[in-house]
Amino acid sequence: MSTLKHYLQFSDLTADEYAYLLQRAALIKKKFKAYEKHHTLVDRTLAMIFEKASTRTRVSFEAGMYQLGGSVVHLTTGDSQLGRAEPIEDSARVISRMTDLVMIRTFGQEKIERFAQHSRVPVINGLTNEFHPCQILADIFTFIEHRGSIQGKVVAWVGDGNNMANTWLQAADLLGFTVHVSTPNGYEVDEKLAFGERTPRAGCYKIFSNPKDACQGADLVTTDVWTSMGYEAENEARRQAFANWCVDADMMAAAKPDALFMHCLPAHRGEEVTAEVIDGAQSVVWDEAENRMHVQKALMEYLLRGQMPE
Repeated sequence: MSTLKHYLQFSDLTADEYAYLLQRAALIKKKFKAYEKHHTLVDRTLAMIFEKASTRTRVSFEAGMYQLGGSVVHLTTGDSQLGRAEPIEDSARVISRMTDLVMIRTFGQEKIERFAQHSRVPVINGLTNEFHPCQILADIFTFIEHRGSIQGKVVAWVGDGNNMANTWLQAADLLGFTVHVSTPNGYEVDEKLAFGERTPRAGCYKIFSNPKDACQGADLVTTDVWTSMGYEAENEARRQAFANWCVDADMMAAAKPDALFMHCLPAHRGEEVTAEVIDGAQSVVWDEAENRMHVQKALMEYLLRGQMPE
């Protein structure tokens, strides 16, 4: 591609680009299931930088890059802490001269933005405190697989106004659906963070104080752990504040009869979701987890090579 593209938050791509990516991910997944090779990134190298622990992000990016014919360099906090041994800007200049793509999973969004400003190659957000775009891309792909287009649908977000919630708001604004947000007092979504200077599309999200009301008529109900990585000191306070925000059978009953349940994992059964729901018939969390790999393959291919013929 002639222009360097990064993927630091969901709003970095357009609706048309997402239409292509979601279609491409379906093709890549179909070929993977049929044992057909799809080596579009032969001799390309992905650098993965982890300051936060990871299971799904590491496995999905690493396996995905190998399946595209490329290779992976894995850096953890012990190997290279961003901004500790050398300035982030210098790390970006060096790493991006030796690799073709960089995925970073870290704490503050400003770290990944500083890295991207000085990188010669595309940078992907594998998760920050503020945003988790790859996860929402996988969630939307999973919804489409099971229920068709997400346009015009209702997604209920129950729980913390965190990086996932911020990213759902961006996705709803861009792709034409509505998010019903219900968080405890003091844990609201930061709309300024989610939308920046942009004015969001009217009706792309609604706020509910009662989580069951947020689930009313929803096509998808989704949640996350009450205490995200980096906020462990708040665990007990959060446990008390979030006591009524556990997705249970009553909340799912308020949603549409064919509503799906999603969770980005890891899950704490009995806290943010009951075992009955996450292990029940409406849950698609395992498809959702697998689909991280397929959408990220489409994303990496696109950032490096642009739109490709089938």
